[in-house]
Amino acid sequence: MEADMSLVSLVSRASTLVQLVMLALLAASVMSWFVIFTKHKILKVAREDAIRFEDQFWSGINLADLYSRLKKKNEERRGMARIFESGFAEYARLHKRTTGSGEMLLAGVQRSMKVSLAREEDRLEANLSLLATIGSISPYVGLFGTVWGIMRSFTALGSVQHATLAMVAPGIAEALIATAMGLFAAIPAVIAYNRYSDQVDRLIGSYENFAEEFSTVLHRQSTAELDEQRAEVA
Repeated sequence: MEADMSLVSLVSRASTLVQLVMLALLAASVMSWFVIFTKHKILKVAREDAIRFEDQFWSGINLADLYSRLKKKNEERRGMARIFESGFAEYARLHKRTTGSGEMLLAGVQRSMKVSLAREEDRLEANLSLLATIGSISPYVGLFGTVWGIMRSFTALGSVQHATLAMVAPGIAEALIATAMGLFAAIPAVIAYNRYSDQVDRLIGSYENFAEEFSTVLHRQSTAELDEQRAEVA
């Protein structure tokens, strides 16, 4: 009896539809954990890069030197470094061509940084929707498998004159495994989604604050250069 009620035996005796439900939930769980570990690594690196770059930016280094240092690195810039690179490149380009006020120059720089910020947001939020989907639908998929399995067990009792608990228990047990698997897939996905969504929001907020602070620095720098030019003309 113990062998018949083992997990392997219950799964193997389940109907084809319930087994497909279990297989789908198992695949969803594997995908969920893959996204969880991958996203953990991405967000950890993003936080470390943000702290490191902010330390460099506010260390008093010349912005042109910092830009040149980033360009020399043969690697893809991400996070604040990417926002800074796009903003300063646009600033240097417009600074050579623009003869108007610093406000016009600053508007072009901000547009360029917004594009980089949007791309970073897309990168950090990638696959979060998958976690949300798995977390929301897995319990219902498992419940469907459970309902189907229980319905199948009770339908089989229609041809039996004397029904006993021993006859129904294996079918109900194998059906409830689908619910357990649905919860096993959903709970980690929901927890990870809520945690990573908060971390992404915090990172995007820090990127936006940096973009505003960088814009202020460039505005002061461009204003000071215009004042020097006017003084020389006068």
